[in-house]
Amino acid sequence: MFYYLARRLANYALLLFIAVSLAYLIASYTLDPKAAYDLTDPTRDWDALERLFISYNISDTIPVWDRYKIWLGRVLTEWDWGMTPTGAEVNSIIAIRIWVSVRLILIGSIIGMVGGVAVGAWTATKQYSKTDRIISILALIIISTPVIVLANLLQIGATQFNIATGTQFFEFTGETGAHGNYFGAAFFDRMQHLLLPTLSMSLTGIASYSRYQRNLMLDTLGADYVRTARAKGLVKSKAVTRHALRTSLVPMATFFAFAVATLFLGATVTEQVFGWHGMGIFGVTSIQGQDINGTTAVVAFSGVSTLTGALLSDLLIVVVDPRVRVS
Repeated sequence: MFYYLARRLANYALLLFIAVSLAYLIASYTLDPKAAYDLTDPTRDWDALERLFISYNISDTIPVWDRYKIWLGRVLTEWDWGMTPTGAEVNSIIAIRIWVSVRLILIGSIIGMVGGVAVGAWTATKQYSKTDRIISILALIIISTPVIVLANLLQIGATQFNIATGTQFFEFTGETGAHGNYFGAAFFDRMQHLLLPTLSMSLTGIASYSRYQRNLMLDTLGADYVRTARAKGLVKSKAVTRHALRTSLVPMATFFAFAVATLFLGATVTEQVFGWHGMGIFGVTSIQGQDINGTTAVVAFSGVSTLTGALLSDLLIVVVDPRVRVS
């Protein structure tokens, strides 16, 4: 098992290096840091700005390959991802944005995964029942609803609830707001602001994952080994959980790992609607701001997230599928 995971990790590291290098080269060829400034401003000292860009290693007067070698050396030796065209450190920005995304995504992802598996497995055991049909319709409605529409509907509902109850139970703009001085006030305030975006992401996750889990469970429930276990006297609930559910989780493990990884940058709409400033928004603003280093750092983070998801998928498969452990 160790050698299996080591081989996979080495492959992922090589793929990550290639992807990030290509991202830097493409960004260097296509983005123009000077465009981040007002090109029509006659008072701008462009010579001074050019010297600044040279020190930032983003000047187009230096060949792209030379800039790449300098950038790569700084990343590998100092873990320095460079500067933005406006003089901000990419390292500092990333350090803040990553934890914003983690706080936003973690709870919603866990609830979505666990809830999706539970709902999907349960409805599979009640195939074609009224409950199964109702849940299927609700899930399809949620899946078909764009994230921006669902998030705004939740905001409207939360606002109406606050008005009806005369309270500010739901807070949904930014990470924090005004709060009292009592013990735990800051924590409670963060939870208030986290509640609605978490609900938005959880609903989407539960609806999507439940459909996959239901279909996989239906395939395994009719398998020979499940019928054999029942024939040997194993009660239905244990046959479902020990055999059907465990087997169906093998492909779901891969789906979960990659889905969570892509959520970090895929939550851009949720961040925008609820006023969070995570990695998704930073990725968009980096491209809009002609930021070569910022764009490359976002791609690197995306690659690390995706390949971490792939490694987690391998680990989950090893845990769930004993056949892999001996390969």
